[in-house]
Amino acid sequence: MKSIEIKGELRTSTGKKDSKKLRKEEKVPCVLYGGEKNIHFAVLEKDLKKLVFTPNVYLVDLDLDGKKHKAIVQDIQFHPVSDRVIHIDFYEIFEDKKVTIAIPVELQGLAEGVKAGGKLQILNRKLKVRALYKDLPDTLQINVENVGLGKNIKVGEVNFDNLEMLNSANTVIATVKLTRAAKGAMVAAAAEETTEETAE
Repeated sequence: MKSIEIKGELRTSTGKKDSKKLRKEEKVPCVLYGGEKNIHFAVLEKDLKKLVFTPNVYLVDLDLDGKKHKAIVQDIQFHPVSDRVIHIDFYEIFEDKKVTIAIPVELQGLAEGVKAGGKLQILNRKLKVRALYKDLPDTLQINVENVGLGKNIKVGEVNFDNLEMLNSANTVIATVKLTRAAKGAMVAAAAEETTEETAE
């Protein structure tokens, strides 16, 4: 899994007043959970752009006043009007402990249904998995070549080495929808068959 380094400074005081002051300085208050104790810190807002505004999921190498921690983003709060990041929860990860995280889905191959005129639609762009962080992939690569017209592929039909899938087995990942053109072609084909049978 790709990693990104972010530097932060430990916070000596917490609370709304302190958070407001940090935001005025274009810093974002953050908390690191999962270790022996929760760690409150702040990072520069501009340093978070690569981490937040991307479809990718990163392993975060946090440098907090010189002390290193490995973490993943657990939750991000945005300002309802300006869309600025106002708070981030990180979760510390360890080599021997499994972690739960949502990984982006990457569809591979040309679906049979698309060849027949359908349209491939992805319904779940990320899926939740549990694994040791060394086994976490950048994306979940799912082959859709055998998905026919009007058919779909579900979580229960895919599996990955060393990953435990946490979404329900019935969760639809992607589907091939019938387009108007495909429906028209099917109706025309059916009508042609009926005509041929009548002619016989």
